[in-house]
Amino acid sequence: MPELISQKMRRLAPEMDPLRLGTGWTLEDLGKPQILVESTFGDSHPGSGHLDRLAEAACRGIAEAGGKGARYFCTDMCDGESQGTDGINYSLVSRELIADMIEIHGGATPFDGGVFIASCDKGMPASLMGLCRLNIPAVVIPGGTMNAGPELLTLEQLGMYSAKYERGEIDEEKLTWAKCNACPSCGACSFIGTASTMQIMAEAMGLALPGSALMPATSPDLEDYAFRAGKQAVALAKCGLKPSDIVTMESLENAILVHAAISGSTNTLLHLPAIAHELGLTIDGDTFDRLHRGAHFLLDIRPTGRWPAEFFYYAGGVPAIMEELRPFLHLNVMTVTGKTLGENLDELKQNGFYGRCQTWLDEANARCGLSLTRQDIIHPYDSPLGADGSVAVLRGNLAPDGAVIKHTACPPEMFSAVLRARPFDSEEEAIDAILHHRVSPGDAVIIRYEGPKGSGMPEMFYTSEAISSDKELGRSIALITDGRFSGASTGPVIGHCSPEAQDGGPIALVEEGDLILIDVPNRILSLVGVNGQMITPQEMERILTRRRRSWVPKPLKYRTGALRLFSEHATSPMKGAYLAFD
Repeated sequence: MPELISQKMRRLAPEMDPLRLGTGWTLEDLGKPQILVESTFGDSHPGSGHLDRLAEAACRGIAEAGGKGARYFCTDMCDGESQGTDGINYSLVSRELIADMIEIHGGATPFDGGVFIASCDKGMPASLMGLCRLNIPAVVIPGGTMNAGPELLTLEQLGMYSAKYERGEIDEEKLTWAKCNACPSCGACSFIGTASTMQIMAEAMGLALPGSALMPATSPDLEDYAFRAGKQAVALAKCGLKPSDIVTMESLENAILVHAAISGSTNTLLHLPAIAHELGLTIDGDTFDRLHRGAHFLLDIRPTGRWPAEFFYYAGGVPAIMEELRPFLHLNVMTVTGKTLGENLDELKQNGFYGRCQTWLDEANARCGLSLTRQDIIHPYDSPLGADGSVAVLRGNLAPDGAVIKHTACPPEMFSAVLRARPFDSEEEAIDAILHHRVSPGDAVIIRYEGPKGSGMPEMFYTSEAISSDKELGRSIALITDGRFSGASTGPVIGHCSPEAQDGGPIALVEEGDLILIDVPNRILSLVGVNGQMITPQEMERILTRRRRSWVPKPLKYRTGALRLFSEHATSPMKGAYLAFD
């Protein structure tokens, strides 16, 4: 075994040993493989409040394997707690800053390996970006999912309850009931939102132990996985297997095929490109669109399906999805086990993994009065819920660089439509118009100046829920934005419209009464008319050219701090919205 970097550092920095001893290390610890145990633990939200016990379990595993774990923390924020306020503008930039802190923690005092623990929307992709940037031997521990509440209530339904309350369809008592029961435990929100999707992506890329993604966060089995991850981090440190040996174009393609099968969050189109970028790899919206075409959508889990996310694990989790996709996956890619994906899948069939999952499913059925089979939750490949993936990238003169729609969550009647433009320069103006019926069937609600450079690229969750929960509007209007959506969003919503308005993208030039063509099958999003009248593409281009001459950029919304940095340096949403300084 080559000399560990921690031991080289000890020779170069004579103060390191006494400072470690002052932290509580022993003389024996100093000579062991040193493992960074990085988590987003904190009292910030249910997805992070329990991660300390996983960090402790990982440290026990590290110790048993002959290593020494050092706990570091960089707490993430909660998108749910910030919805509907300017606080949500900090969400995407927090991904960058957590990744930066991981770089600082692992770069200032080099470690031989790492364990990275996170659960939620930005903490998980930030951890994946940070560990790829450090490129040290590392294992990811996904923090699991929370339990569903009574009546299988889950948090993404709260937007629906809120919109119904605003419209006078339910009383305050019913809204309060939903608020008090939507989050009964720790863990990521119990639906295939961004948090759940990115936990699944970590395993699908080969960076987490097989079968560890999206377990119930209250399960003692999750602590066992954390213990095993700690042991494996020491083994990886000794053999030198790094993220760059695991995350390749082939493993990223595997992850995108899994993304299609689970109808994963559209935010994945921001996160996977940013993770790939850390290792010098390039994927973009077109990569997703290509791999989603003809891909089978298999998972009957909310928000596009019927069941809470805990049932995903009961049905066999990521390994069960991958077994259905097996003929289409790159089975020879390396994983953190030191074995290939194909070897891992074979081993799980032999070691009783699926039997343990069946026990969980039997217990859940008994508890909830259900009689679900695995196939009710993860459909067989030949009996899919859909056969053309789950997301599409649309292009046209409104989005020359692309825009994203999750078509599995969109009413089919909205796949092809010509709608009247109703532009708004902020989400607040748009949602007020929707809730107070100043928007009509046949309208295309445009929310602009909400991209990365405009305001940090917040989620439009409440606006999308106000539309999708309205029986008439949910099937007759569309929402188009240069912002993004929650992984819980459903309905006719199109995000990531690029270039964004703040950069002078065509979405900034849309005027009241313009006609917009949405054609999902043909991947088109284009302006096709003005003042309610169709015109030729050539006439439309001349009008846009004239409007562009008179367009004036808005002053930056944020002039100091993290959001100023993001406004000045974020790349296009279709590239991943990571910070670039060249």
